[in-house]
Amino acid sequence: MKKSLRISASLLAVVASFTLAAGAQAQTNTTRTGPMLAPGASYADFTVGRSDFSVGNGYDFPDRDDGDTAYSAHIGSYFNENFGLELGYTDFGTINRAGGETSARGINLSLVGKYPVTPEFNVLGKIGTTYSDTDVSSRDPLVVAGSENGFGMSYGLGVEYAFTPQWSALLQYESHEMKFAGDVDDRIGITTVGVRYRY
Repeated sequence: MKKSLRISASLLAVVASFTLAAGAQAQTNTTRTGPMLAPGASYADFTVGRSDFSVGNGYDFPDRDDGDTAYSAHIGSYFNENFGLELGYTDFGTINRAGGETSARGINLSLVGKYPVTPEFNVLGKIGTTYSDTDVSSRDPLVVAGSENGFGMSYGLGVEYAFTPQWSALLQYESHEMKFAGDVDDRIGITTVGVRYRY
């Protein structure tokens, strides 16, 4: 419990520091280029979608869920017209598996990039690392139960359409390497839609 509290406090401190830095960056950048904000703009977004758990199920319980409703939120800031840094949190949901439940959450830090196709439309990409927090309950001896956390690689692709200088719509796919009980690494994919606000 104390270890979890220390980890949570540290992660909150990182989030707070990043938010303050993003806010300071936003105040120094007041120029706009068309409907999109100029390079260096900071943003916050919220997305919702569907997760896809690529995890094994053992042999005794053939019926299982593959995914659940997932939610994510991010804050970020661009260093220049094309590259920036983003911090996010994702709840991947809970699935029925091996006679129990498997749930996953993660905090992600990524280098992000964008390619402006038009002033309103961007192609997005990201690569980084996710600190995962997973819980598994199981009645199948082939699926190890327990809680686990740790770092893994992540990446994502998406598109963004700005319908005002501050607001845009997002469609994204992300893949996260997650740590599970029994020293198991598996990937969880997530496809989401959402909105982004620039400041």
